[in-house]
Amino acid sequence: MIVRLAIIVCFFVVTLNSSVSISSRTYASQDNIPLRPNVLIVLCDDLGYGDLACYGHPEIKTPNLDRFAKEGLRLTSCYASHANCSPSRAGLMTGRTPFRAGIHNWIPYLSPMHLRSHEITIATVLQQADYETCHVGKWHLNGWFNLPGQPQPIDHGFDHWCSTQNNALPDHREPYNFVRNGVPLGPQQGYSSEIVATESIRWLRDGRDPGKQFFLFVCFHEPHEPIATRPRYAEMYMSSDDPSRSNYFGNVTQMDVAFGRIMRELDRTGLDDNTFVFFTSDNGPARTGYHNVGSSGPLREFKGHMYEGGLRVPGIVRWPGHIAPGSDSDEPVCGVDILPTICEIAGIAPPTERSLDGTSIVSLFTEKSIERSIPLYWQFNGSSSAPKVALRKGDWKILAMLDTEPKDRAGITDEDSRGIKSAKITGYELYNLRNDIGETTDLAASEPDKLRELKHELDKKYDEVREETPTWPAWIFARYEGQRIRWPEYRAKPREK
Repeated sequence: MIVRLAIIVCFFVVTLNSSVSISSRTYASQDNIPLRPNVLIVLCDDLGYGDLACYGHPEIKTPNLDRFAKEGLRLTSCYASHANCSPSRAGLMTGRTPFRAGIHNWIPYLSPMHLRSHEITIATVLQQADYETCHVGKWHLNGWFNLPGQPQPIDHGFDHWCSTQNNALPDHREPYNFVRNGVPLGPQQGYSSEIVATESIRWLRDGRDPGKQFFLFVCFHEPHEPIATRPRYAEMYMSSDDPSRSNYFGNVTQMDVAFGRIMRELDRTGLDDNTFVFFTSDNGPARTGYHNVGSSGPLREFKGHMYEGGLRVPGIVRWPGHIAPGSDSDEPVCGVDILPTICEIAGIAPPTERSLDGTSIVSLFTEKSIERSIPLYWQFNGSSSAPKVALRKGDWKILAMLDTEPKDRAGITDEDSRGIKSAKITGYELYNLRNDIGETTDLAASEPDKLRELKHELDKKYDEVREETPTWPAWIFARYEGQRIRWPEYRAKPREK
């Protein structure tokens, strides 16, 4: 009898210990309080909707991202916050359409445009919730990078940062413009994505408090120009006489390898089970004098346009135990949704001091849909084609033209500032994206009721955002390398080949 009782007690103890061991991966305590996840956002630069193998590219090899897509949720209607670099990053970081914050276009070096100190970012809300925070790679949210007078990454919630103002310079090979926590690093060995991955892994291993949850924001420069690719990756695509093609394709593969290194570090340390990972791009593929081989897939146009090719991008989410591996969703998701999503999964109230335009997508992980009360909205007065404003609601997308557009697409002039505040809508286009992903058939004339409905919503949103957006000083003087220059005159030039 005593022996039988001892066996029963031992069995109960072993069972209890096993239960505690298993549940400790999901719960912070026996009170069933969910353990907050770590957060990793990986943002590429100018990566097109069709540039990954898992999004249908017939030649580019991206085995790490293909594997990642099989482990999580592949979003086929994922949108950037904007069709251009700086505004897209501002929207992702704040959950607000970037025109509200005054980020109207990409930010040149020494520009007065910047993400102002009172804007609340993902890093700020997580830092205040006792997360360790780190930014690595492209910053592009101020003109006075690492200079007094504008907020730096540390002022927007990052405990550690190793960043560049905009592109890796003079290109991806041996860049000289990385700054770590305010200290310029000088020329670096290797290629940009390798440097970014190495810094991210170093911080994960040795730079943070392992007793705290973390937020790591990895911003690859690839495949933004000026492109430089390790020969072994470019040589994988040498079947064409176009060197920009092999360089671009290899550059995407180079980024994929760097992404895989970071994922393996999470796996090696056992952090992958409790880390929410979101991979995406800041806008569609660029078409420039350096290359024109980035792919929008079946979408219309590319970076800088309000059509789908400028806005719709790859988006893959992995969160073990919460997202079914190998799943797909065509539900519209946008960069402005990331902040409210992270707030929900971390158990943090989203900021209420400023208007948010994004919606948490957590319900998408289980219910396959999102209750979106605010339609997705984009505005780019300097868009490369006629439409400057767009709104998507359900399957429908309406675009609008304006009566003025900036003269200096990347700069700020008094005339442009007045135009932003006074521009009026002059015409509309309407598309059903469920039936016409390529936006080939304008339904504005044949669907008057739907046009009237969406026109009302677009006009209201446009007026609201235009009222809130600030006006920047037209120009400033600054010292650069001992010479007094106006900021629009500074342009970094790629190295000679």
